[in-house]
Amino acid sequence: MRFRRLVGLVGASLALAGSSLGGQTSANDSVLEARTRAISSLLRCPVCQGESIQDSPSELSAQMRDVVRDQLRAGRTDEEVKQYFVDRYGEWILLEPKPRGANLLLYFAPVLLVGAGFVVVWRAVRRWSAGAATATGTPPESTESREH
Repeated sequence: MRFRRLVGLVGASLALAGSSLGGQTSANDSVLEARTRAISSLLRCPVCQGESIQDSPSELSAQMRDVVRDQLRAGRTDEEVKQYFVDRYGEWILLEPKPRGANLLLYFAPVLLVGAGFVVVWRAVRRWSAGAATATGTPPESTESREH
């Protein structure tokens, strides 16, 4: 009878220890999956090209997500994983390239184009209003008319 109690206690202890280790592994897996999703959402799918490997249903994207997960599991940082893909595919693989070199043009071109558009519209309105004033025959103000 004592032997059965002892076996029961040892079994219960092992079960509790196993479940607590399983909970820790589950927490580690959820952190790993969150990091994998975060990095995968920053990498472009080579097949779909408009989507991240996180959002793409292609087989290549699934394989790339597995590579991301394996590298994170091996202890690499997020930047090291991204650099791994940049080394193989070029900076094109990043959905948001780093703002340096020719990529600066991508960041500043919209602002420059909007500014140029404002200048063109401003000059066109100025010409149009000056043309409308001379077409109606209203003489431009002279210094003599201001004195009287």
